[in-house]
Amino acid sequence: MTQRALITGIGGQDGTILARRLNELGYSVVGTLQPGSVTSDQPSNVKLVEADLRDSSLCRNVVLDAEPDVVFHFAGISSVGYSWDHPVETAAVNGNSAVALLDALLELQKSSDTERTFVNASSAEIFAGTTASPQNEQTPIAPLSPYGASKAFSHNMTQVYRAKGLKASNAIFYNHESAFRPTKFVTRKITAAAAAIARGKQSTLELGNLDARRDWGWAPDYVEATLLMATHDRGDDFVIATGEAHSVRDFVDAAFRAAGIPDWHGLVTSSDALGRPADSAEMVGDASRAKDVLGWKPTKRFDDVVKAMVEHDLSLL
Repeated sequence: MTQRALITGIGGQDGTILARRLNELGYSVVGTLQPGSVTSDQPSNVKLVEADLRDSSLCRNVVLDAEPDVVFHFAGISSVGYSWDHPVETAAVNGNSAVALLDALLELQKSSDTERTFVNASSAEIFAGTTASPQNEQTPIAPLSPYGASKAFSHNMTQVYRAKGLKASNAIFYNHESAFRPTKFVTRKITAAAAAIARGKQSTLELGNLDARRDWGWAPDYVEATLLMATHDRGDDFVIATGEAHSVRDFVDAAFRAAGIPDWHGLVTSSDALGRPADSAEMVGDASRAKDVLGWKPTKRFDDVVKAMVEHDLSLL
């Protein structure tokens, strides 16, 4: 029997990659989009549904209508900066939607007497206030932003519904990038600028805190981890990360070198206005458990990720 999957946020980076992967595997796929959004990157046989995630009743109906075997919950507000400006919206979109989806899927499981699976895109930002490094599944949850707090709530509720009998997992994603990242994300902003400067189409780049350190991986690797979670025999929590921390300055250096500009220091400036109200010193994940239990490991490292993104942005020019 064909497996049915529901992907929330199918128009985003992870949703786009996952939809293509599931299509290759023969899944029947339904994906949700923000009302009014447009996507042309999906396989033609994917069914697209507009859904405002602030509407809990609509979230419930999407699940009951699609009757999915597995839900991949990727949708949500993904900008820490935006969450500071819109904390109430962030709480509703990132927090309440997860509860509505979980509850509807558990209801479907009970009514059909068929096991259903839920994979939640959790975030390293739930650990942003911790002093422990690297972080793993036992690290105390300590968010520093409305975004992190909303993700902590959805993370905890996934655990609650697991205890109620749903095969529910948290993919604790650290930063992961690809050419599908929009330029509102600092990583794609950097690679697009490096390419544009190399081609003479831009003169300078302004960024925020160049010393912030993150664990950056390759998005297709991270999406593959969610597939391994979905097919694992039980729900669980897994840190998905490379285990290597690099600064934004390192990212800039790697991007400009990949674009053929080894000396970039006069081209990039830093502004406090672009920084976050509160920022963690270093986020780096220990994915040992995902390796031991799921057999997962990253295929691309830091320089490979940055180079692939720069090469894509150069090709666009």
